[in-house]
Amino acid sequence: QVQLVESGGGLVQPGGSLRLSCAASGNIFGIYSMGWYRQAPGKQRDLVARITSDGTTTYADSVQGRFTISRDAAKNTVYLQMNSLKPEDTAVYYCNFHRILPASPDYWGQGTQVTLSS
Repeated sequence: QVQLVESGGGLVQPGGSLRLSCAASGNIFGIYSMGWYRQAPGKQRDLVARITSDGTTTYADSVQGRFTISRDAAKNTVYLQMNSLKPEDTAVYYCNFHRILPASPDYWGQGTQVTLSS
């Protein structure tokens, strides 16, 4: 089992910044990635950014250059620094733990709301 605890969402004006945090605990081993997905009302949950256990990062085109994912391996924590936020970034953001080897089900955080409003 892996537990994920997210924090850092909130209300921000367009152009502003927020930093999300996701702390993982439990069976953190193997080759894995941690990342952030988001889901807006009426839409599917989409990948925002991901970082693997060796530090490789992946970003959605829509956030490339504005968002940065990073990790503190000692704390099993990943961060999503979100800059130049846009109204279309409004969504519930979910932390994800995906173990590649050995294979196991994905784990998800409870979600944190990010709302852009002027």
